[in-house]
Amino acid sequence: MMSNEARSEDALLVSVFRLGDAMFGIPAAQIQEVVQMGSVTPVHHAPPCIVGIRNLRGRIVTVIDLGLRLELGEAKRGAESRIMIVDSEGELVGLLVDRVDDTIFLQPEDMSPPPPNLGALQEGVMRGVYRCPDGLVTLLDHNTILKPSEKTAGALAGSR
Repeated sequence: MMSNEARSEDALLVSVFRLGDAMFGIPAAQIQEVVQMGSVTPVHHAPPCIVGIRNLRGRIVTVIDLGLRLELGEAKRGAESRIMIVDSEGELVGLLVDRVDDTIFLQPEDMSPPPPNLGALQEGVMRGVYRCPDGLVTLLDHNTILKPSEKTAGALAGSR
């Protein structure tokens, strides 16, 4: 049996957020910051999941509606909406979500693999599923969402 100290060292710090009724998580180490929606400039002829671009302290950030990107419907835009700024291969990208809930520690042994009967899009972007007191948290791989592999390229092509 592992000690609590060893379990704590192996724990993954995850930022939990919501899209509709679903809870998702991204490892906190991959998130630069979380900001309010603010002013976003639309980009004409961009894919539907691209909300636009935003100036973030002198850097231009592309903002993606994560709900549309995951084919879950448009993210709600309101007082609780947030943009999670992530670094994708040196480029800052904003992920628009309904709201950010909390940051929690998850133990690797508590993660279940994604169900094998999901479509290519969900299977390609899911790292695993965690059970928590509030329900299931789907751990996402933000790099796969932003830079689709051959496996998810066909599924994501519909959002372009």
